[in-house]
Amino acid sequence: MPPWQAARCAGLGCAWPVRLEAGGGRVLLFPGVHVIDCSIRVRGYVEGHIPGRWPAASQVSQGRGAGYHAGAFCFPFAEPVPLPPFLPRSPRYDRVDALRGLAMVWMTVFHFCFDLSHFGYWPQDFRHDPFWTQQRTAIVSLFLFCAGLGQAIALEQAQGWGRFGRRWLQIAGAALLVTAGSFLMFPHSFIYFGVLHGMAVMLVVARLTAGWGPWLWLAGGAALALPWAMAAALTGPWAMAAEGFNSRWLNGLGLITRKPFTEDYVPVFPWLGVMWWGMAAGQVLLRRQRAWLAAALPAPMRPLAVLGRWSLSYYLLHQPVMIGALMLVGWVLGRPG
Repeated sequence: MPPWQAARCAGLGCAWPVRLEAGGGRVLLFPGVHVIDCSIRVRGYVEGHIPGRWPAASQVSQGRGAGYHAGAFCFPFAEPVPLPPFLPRSPRYDRVDALRGLAMVWMTVFHFCFDLSHFGYWPQDFRHDPFWTQQRTAIVSLFLFCAGLGQAIALEQAQGWGRFGRRWLQIAGAALLVTAGSFLMFPHSFIYFGVLHGMAVMLVVARLTAGWGPWLWLAGGAALALPWAMAAALTGPWAMAAEGFNSRWLNGLGLITRKPFTEDYVPVFPWLGVMWWGMAAGQVLLRRQRAWLAAALPAPMRPLAVLGRWSLSYYLLHQPVMIGALMLVGWVLGRPG
C-alpha cells in the first residue's frame, strides 16, 4: 500500500477520518469506502482535536484497545500515528476537462460571431435565427452537463463544503462582474441571470441533492419539463400569477410566459435538469467506467483539457479581449464604435 494515499471510507462504523497502517505504508481514509483487509490497524481520528492527542474511547464507535478493524467496528490503539505534512491532490479527469474545454472553444466562436454582428461587420439575428439559438442551447447544455460531472467527481473525492464554498464565491463574484460589465455595454438588456448566475444557484441545489443517485435522472427530466407545464398553467388557470413569475425578481426560476429582454438568460428551470443529468452520468461513470474516465488523452486533445481547467478565468477574459480587438480594428478602419 503506497504511503499516505487519500481515499474515502465507509462501513468502518465511525463518522470521522481514520488512519491505517499496513505493509509499512499508511493511508488516510474518509467516510465512504469499505476496508476489506481486517488485519489493518485502525486509529480513530476526530477532526479538530488537539494535535498529538487521540479522542477518548467513547468517541470511537465500538470497542477499545485491540487496535484492529474487524467487520464494521473501529478500535483505537495506544500509539499515535503522525499525520503527513500534506496529502496528495485529488486526481483530475482530463476527459472531463477536455469536454469543458471544447465547450469553451465553441462558446468563443459563437461570441466572436455575435461581436462581429454587434459591431456591424456581419449582421446576424442571434435572437431568433434557429442556427444561432440552437447553438446557444447546445453550448449552455454542454457547460452545465460538465458542471454536473464535476460535482459528481468532487463529491466522490470527498471535497468538503469549505472548498465548494470558495469555488462558489468565485463563480458568484464572476457573475456580479458580468452584470456590471454588461450594464456598461448593454444598459437596456444587461445580464442579471445569465449562465454564471444560474450556475451559482444550481450548484448548491446539485450538491444538496447528490444523494438522490439514480433518481437524479427522473428529477432532471422533471426539471426540463417543468417550464412548459408551468407556462400552460400560467396561461390558463393560474393566469393571475403570470406577471409575478415574469417579473425580474422571479423570472430567474424560468417559470415564465414571456422571455425577458436580456443578453443572456439561463434560469434554474429547465437548466437544472441538465446539471442533474451531468451529475447522474458522472456517478455512473465513476462507478462503472472509472478506467475510461481516467484514461490519458491523445496529444492533440490535451490543450482542450488545459483550457477546461481554467474555464472561469477564460470565460471572464475572452469577451473583453475580443471586443477590445474589434474596437481597435474599427478605430484603425475609421468605423464608428
